[in-house]
Amino acid sequence: MTNSKVVVFRCGQEEYAVSVDHVISIEKIETTNRIPHLPDYVDGLTKNRGELVPILDFERILYGRSGGGDLSRLLVLHVDDFTFALKVLEAKEILDIPTEQLNQVGLVNYARTRYFTAVANLDERMITLVSPSVLVDSLEGIKEIKQYMVDLKNKEAEAE
Repeated sequence: MTNSKVVVFRCGQEEYAVSVDHVISIEKIETTNRIPHLPDYVDGLTKNRGELVPILDFERILYGRSGGGDLSRLLVLHVDDFTFALKVLEAKEILDIPTEQLNQVGLVNYARTRYFTAVANLDERMITLVSPSVLVDSLEGIKEIKQYMVDLKNKEAEAE
């Protein structure tokens, strides 16, 4: 019997989770540098451990609105060679979910929600698992943002 270790977070009234394998840290939102002309799901850039990281607003990606409040957190995630922060309403806990409680979602075939990989059907709650790499690759304009971050790193390296 194997478990999936995940970080559970909230957006809207729903609970979501990502594998701890992708999570670098969970941070309070401090300073956000707004960058004009980026897609509306990008809040801006923040510094994390000395590195500039784009902030993707999960509430805006899912529901087309920005959420926020005192409990809002940034899940700093790393996929492939891209580090980004996912802004969520609340980072709740780290959970071990038994694999047999994960149901594959029929909706993963729906183009707009390919990043939902499974639903954990637990006693009192349902948690939708999100693949950060599929999420990032499904966002319009993300290639340009990745390139922007690479260019920014190169400029910083040249300046040193």
